[in-house]
Amino acid sequence: MSNPKSYLAFAFCLLLSIVVLSCSTEEVTPDTESENEMTDTNGEDNENTDDPDDSDNTEEPEAPSSLILEDGFTIDESHQFTNLILSESEYNKFLEDEGDMRMVTNKVYEYFNDDFDFIIILNVEDSQPDNLYYGLSTPAQNDIEGLGRSIWDNTASFGSLGKLKTVIHMPRAEYIRNGPFLHEIQHYWTNHGIIPTAAGGHWGYSSVGGQLGGFEEIEDLGGGRYRGSVDGEVGFGAVANGGNSVPYANLELYAMGLIDADDLEPVIVAENPASTGEFGVFTADALTTYTAANIIAEHGNRIPSFGNAQTAFKALVVVLSTESVPQDKLDTLNANLENFAKEGDPDGSWGSLFNFWTATGGRASFSFEIVDSNLK
Repeated sequence: MSNPKSYLAFAFCLLLSIVVLSCSTEEVTPDTESENEMTDTNGEDNENTDDPDDSDNTEEPEAPSSLILEDGFTIDESHQFTNLILSESEYNKFLEDEGDMRMVTNKVYEYFNDDFDFIIILNVEDSQPDNLYYGLSTPAQNDIEGLGRSIWDNTASFGSLGKLKTVIHMPRAEYIRNGPFLHEIQHYWTNHGIIPTAAGGHWGYSSVGGQLGGFEEIEDLGGGRYRGSVDGEVGFGAVANGGNSVPYANLELYAMGLIDADDLEPVIVAENPASTGEFGVFTADALTTYTAANIIAEHGNRIPSFGNAQTAFKALVVVLSTESVPQDKLDTLNANLENFAKEGDPDGSWGSLFNFWTATGGRASFSFEIVDSNLK
């Protein structure tokens, strides 16, 4: 097979020459190209211009198409995601909690360099499959001290040489916008024992009040009964708080290395909590407060520390399908990926939902862009 990287370089040169020679006002993106080679361009005479610098024969490039890595594995023309076509039986395994994540990631590393912190695997289902998670985070390593778990590295089994943090699977592409995308990303850092929890891997009945659940405020109702609320509204989730509708909480930002320990707020944890069946109300034997000093005394300082921690993250999206994906789905996914990675507020189509930039308070960025250097 020809090297896709060489085609990208060739495509860039050809597009650049078109921009120089043409008076077209259409924006040309260097990173877009057609299948394995740039297509010819066609133009029409520009008869309605008085600009002496305009060419008499303006040429405009044709819309680029996807880049074929191999039969059934392509890079979308947007250069924001790939599409891997599977047999129906293999595809359906991902809808039955039996999907082979390592098969997908090892396929990725046949063609891509080890440049990605996250690999995001998406099915293209129109509705949530029965009895399946909304999102699953499968860690490849832990390279951070002070968060409640030891250092380990299993990246080789995924095909990575040490860069990959986590593989995330979600059965619907729409979950990039609605969530639990922010939630699944956060699982790389927490909760792996940094505070006690009655909801494994999440914040449970605690005052973290973030992507992995917990309340923000608590009211003592007496008799060992308490009521929790989030964002001024009664009620909270022990494992999640409404998809992408909430930002990362204080402890989540600390775990990500985006705030210093001096900015870490105390966390209240309920001892032996139990739901009462009344929304937001639970019982507990006692409430224990964990300060920054408590957390650091138990787990040590976060290493890398604030100021040295990573703040720019890169992901490769792999869309699974059994045939070509309808264009409207591709358009929606492209728009949602652009909004999620935007360093600013997402557009109006997202309403009050958070993207990565706003969820971190502008402290960190996320990129899906596939560039020439990412290809082997």
